[in-house]
Amino acid sequence: MTGALDISWQRCINSWISENLEQGHDAESIAQSMTSDGFDKETATAAVHRLLAGEIPEESFYEYDSGPVPADRSFYAHDRMVHTLLRTNNPQTILFDDVLSPDECDQLIELSRPRMQPSRIIDAATGHLVPADSRASESWDFEVSEDPFIDRIDRRISALMNWPLECGEGLQVVHYGPGGEFLPHFDFYPPQDPGSAAHFISGGQRTATLIVYLNDVEAGGETAFTEAGLSFTPRKGQALYFRYFNNIGQLDPMTRHAGLPVTAGEKWIVTKWMRRYRHR
Repeated sequence: MTGALDISWQRCINSWISENLEQGHDAESIAQSMTSDGFDKETATAAVHRLLAGEIPEESFYEYDSGPVPADRSFYAHDRMVHTLLRTNNPQTILFDDVLSPDECDQLIELSRPRMQPSRIIDAATGHLVPADSRASESWDFEVSEDPFIDRIDRRISALMNWPLECGEGLQVVHYGPGGEFLPHFDFYPPQDPGSAAHFISGGQRTATLIVYLNDVEAGGETAFTEAGLSFTPRKGQALYFRYFNNIGQLDPMTRHAGLPVTAGEKWIVTKWMRRYRHR
C-alpha cells in the first residue's frame, strides 16, 4: 500500500497503531511492522508520527468532548478527598481545592529548594532544553515515584487527572521570585516544530496539565489563558487542571497560557504533565 490513506483506512490504522503504543511497543518497531505488511516506509512513519503528535485544528474547530476527570463536586483521589471549585468548558479547565495539605506543600518546597536550577525551555528546532528569556524562574524535576512521599503525590495526582501513572512525567517544582514570569506558551509539543519529534517517541503528545500551588502569592503570579481571557489566582494547596488533547487527536489552541509576573513576594508551584501513552 502506498500513498495517502483514505479516511476509513486511516481510522483502522490509527486504532491498530494506538493499541500497539498502549501495549508498550515503540514507534520504530510499529512502523517497521507496517512496512512488512505492505506499506511504504514513508507512509508508515508518517502515520505513526501523526498519531503520536496530534494536530492543531486549522480548517475545523477544536471539538470539546467529555474529559476523563469525573464531573462530581467532590471525589476521592487515591488517598485524599478533593473538592471541585470551578469548571470552564472553553478551554477545559478545573480548579480543585485541598489537593495538597499545607504540610505537603511545605515539604515539596523544602525538598526542592537546595536542588533548584535555572528553568529552561525546549528548543523548537532541536528539541534540546535551552535557557530562554521567556521563562524567568528556577525549577527541579523529580523522577516518577522516586521515594514514598513523591510516590504518594504522583498517585494522588494521577487519580485526580484520571490518567495512568505510567503516562505521567515527573513532578516539576518551579520557583518564581519577584518579577519572575513565564510568557504565553503551550504545554503540548507543537507538531510543526522539528524539535518535538524526539519527545513524541517517548509517550507521544502531552494531553493535560495539573498545576498545584504551593504557597499564597502576595501579589501577581496569576495563571492567565491569553486566548480565552481567563485568569486564575489559586491559593496554597489548590490545583488548576487543563486539557488540550481530545479523543480524536486535536490540540486546543485556546490553552495558550502565561504565568504572569510576580509583583510582590514569591511563587512556588508543582506541575504534572500527562502523555497519551506510557512515558518511558
